[in-house]
Amino acid sequence: MQPSALMEGVLNPREAGRFITENSKDVFIEDGGIQKVAGMLYKKIKTGDFNVKMWRKHELNPQSMDEDAVNWVFVSAVLNFSFWSEKASDKFTVKYKEKDHTGYWALCAAMNRALDEGFKITTPSFYSTVSMEQMKKIFRSDSDIEIPLLEERQRVLTEAGLVLMKKYQGSFANVIKQADKSAQSLLRLVLQDFPSFQDVAEYNGKKVGLYKRAQILVGDIWGCCEGQGLGQFNDIDTITMFADYRIPQALVYFGALRYSDSLMEKLKQSYLFKSEEKLEVEIRGVSLWACELIRDSISAKLAAETDEGDKPEDGAVNAILIDHYLWDTRRDMADEMEHIPFHRCRGIYY
Repeated sequence: MQPSALMEGVLNPREAGRFITENSKDVFIEDGGIQKVAGMLYKKIKTGDFNVKMWRKHELNPQSMDEDAVNWVFVSAVLNFSFWSEKASDKFTVKYKEKDHTGYWALCAAMNRALDEGFKITTPSFYSTVSMEQMKKIFRSDSDIEIPLLEERQRVLTEAGLVLMKKYQGSFANVIKQADKSAQSLLRLVLQDFPSFQDVAEYNGKKVGLYKRAQILVGDIWGCCEGQGLGQFNDIDTITMFADYRIPQALVYFGALRYSDSLMEKLKQSYLFKSEEKLEVEIRGVSLWACELIRDSISAKLAAETDEGDKPEDGAVNAILIDHYLWDTRRDMADEMEHIPFHRCRGIYY
């Protein structure tokens, strides 16, 4: 199958976001909030605090830019789904270097702990045959709450490892090299060869590609390598935000998104959405389009500057950076945002 065949008839994330927003009955964009977030990020760009170097500032992320680092990124993307807890007080927790980590960072901490303990968790020849017993040991929790969906994680991890062993000489770096510095080519290869990344829903008679984990994989490789070497993509600006359950929460908090009363009531009652359910797709799709509008607003502000000396470099803003900022801010302001419910959906796509 050609890489493009799988995506034929499926709206790409940007097209999907626009289409879903135009047809949404329960999730709406508020321009005032869009401009508010755009203004906040515009100020950060001007102070130099908003760029590709943000990614490696996280202590658990790889600090190198080599093949080992991108193989780490790949495993983290394969397993980057469904960390939410039934109760805010009950969290999957991993203690690493005397610090407790929860959510996605608990996954990263568990991976780093495993490497320290001699498990080759980022090596496809190991994880293509990883047993459930090994998975339980590697991803053990330091709280009473275990990581969700461990069996699914084993399935998608071994599946991905087998593909790399069979087609790419046991290294995800070879997938990147085959993409030849194109983010879209890499996205297509990932969607073609690794089934767990095929995050597609049907909405109003159209197939919509949201591709959260596939896009975050591309974005994290770009961030890990700071846009150089294996992380150099000539079309990185075509990647959108990563449609999950936390960015919408932040967008509602900042007034960029608004939910209908009936949807908000469902969320407050901790309704469990099914994957591809209409409301679930609307939350994710409209959030994606909101981030596109935020990016466009920031770009317009930059283009309107008349003092050439103040202009940031080309490509100073993209949806990846906006996503990173909103995701980090949501974690930093978790207590302040707690009154805004996130949507609950237990599955492998986000």
